Amino acid sequence: QAAYQLGRPFREGFIKNRYIARTFIMPGQETRKKSVRLKLNTIRSEFKDRNVLLVDDSIVRGTTAREIVQMARDAGAKKVYFTSAAPPIRYPNIYGIDIPTQRELVAFEREEHEVARHIGADWVVYQSIPDLEDCVRSACAEDRPIGCFDTSCFSGTYVTGERIGDEYFAALHEKRNDGARHGKGGKGDGSDGGCEGIVNDVRSGGEGGED
Repeated sequence: QAAYQLGRPFREGFIKNRYIARTFIMPGQETRKKSVRLKLNTIRSEFKDRNVLLVDDSIVRGTTAREIVQMARDAGAKKVYFTSAAPPIRYPNIYGIDIPTQRELVAFEREEHEVARHIGADWVVYQSIPDLEDCVRSACAEDRPIGCFDTSCFSGTYVTGERIGDEYFAALHEKRNDGARHGKGGKGDGSDGGCEGIVNDVRSGGEGGED
């Protein structure tokens, strides 16, 4: 749909190994990086001497995004733009989905241009929360409309209504960061400093959600 709306050709630039599991839930940064390279292989003819727009469902830690951006450049792309069908994921999920601790999320305390620099892309585009909600609503049956959504991973507002503070996020961090999973006492790759709540989001404006 992105290619259709832009009036540009859609191409399969990567061949996917469907026997490799989702990388963002794998324990350890090195395991995740290696798995991305095993999971995807570039078709060089689709990248050589071209400006390309890569489309993915989301950017979580940024591990997959950074690797495939570099793979596109290695295959000869002149410029690499990256778009995410999900808004920036800046907050943990507390309802059972295995999303990393807050400081492991690439969009935490980063604006879009900073995420682009972090993953090595020339530009990063995210879908907004209102646009995502409108898209889901448009797919609902007329007799079963959806009025509200859990957008806590994007906005930091949790549907159960309680204010999730630093104490909870710090405890979550100690249990779920990479170091804790490997028995290293709670310090994982890029995860020191604990997990601050939405009140401590230092991005411009001081609050989470869309920019």
